Amino acid sequence: MIRIGMSTSCVYPQPTEHTFRLAKLAGYDGVEIMVTNDDGTRDPDALLELSKRYDLPILSIHAPVLLLTQFVWGRDPRVKLEKSAELASAVGAHTVVVHPPFRWQAQYARDFLRIVRETATASGIDIAVENMFPWKVGGRNLKAYSPGSDPTQMDCDSMTLDFSHASLAGRDSLELAMAMGPHLRHVHLCDGSGSMDEGKVFDEHLLPGRGNEPVGEVLEYLAARHWDGTIVAEVNTRKAKTEQERLELLSETLAFAHGKLGTATKRDVARYTGAEFPGMFRRASRRALTALRPSLR
Repeated sequence: MIRIGMSTSCVYPQPTEHTFRLAKLAGYDGVEIMVTNDDGTRDPDALLELSKRYDLPILSIHAPVLLLTQFVWGRDPRVKLEKSAELASAVGAHTVVVHPPFRWQAQYARDFLRIVRETATASGIDIAVENMFPWKVGGRNLKAYSPGSDPTQMDCDSMTLDFSHASLAGRDSLELAMAMGPHLRHVHLCDGSGSMDEGKVFDEHLLPGRGNEPVGEVLEYLAARHWDGTIVAEVNTRKAKTEQERLELLSETLAFAHGKLGTATKRDVARYTGAEFPGMFRRASRRALTALRPSLR
């Protein structure tokens, strides 16, 4: 059965316990811990205590790969990845999510795939490389990641699909999921409304159905193939004015997933608002325009 978790990034920068409490109230199956400067995200004893208190397993660990966590666990990216795998093992998680190296991490980039494979073998943890997106500076594309931003172009054993990143890169998530094939082991549930080429700048992490990516189609595709990976909500709730509003956003995200996976309960149906319809029509228009482009040249 596909388990649906919630990332600590959904309530960042709130304390880690906030994630467990809201995930429990919303009905998620577990949580993903994004390692940050917060000591609570790196303390296995504290995390296990929260897991036990809220009766929610820790499904995955997100390695500290963001610029704001560049000094967490030192500066060596290999050490960061190894410590992430150690943390996953200590708290009972089965997956570590990692981004491809930045281009300026030259040595790490050259050895990245070997390091990932060696860490996975030594720890017994899936190291799932996440799809990213190109950066744009002064209107020009910048190759920010090396060997690249697309794990399907690398020799990765395990991959993470992020819908918001796919949107910013101008990728159709269903095509990307198919390209990942059996290497797809983890999904970050969210959405995006367009690519950098369409003028978008920020990684949006919208609620699923509120953007242009075929999120529902991907979930249906995975369910039809009896996929056995993990789905983790990674949505932006910072605009929520109250905790009740934040909880409603997280509940809507979970209901969307259950609905598309065919595991919806009566409570999910009651919560679901049908907010995916505007996104669905935008996607249809976008695909129609794409299909017409060759004839317009």
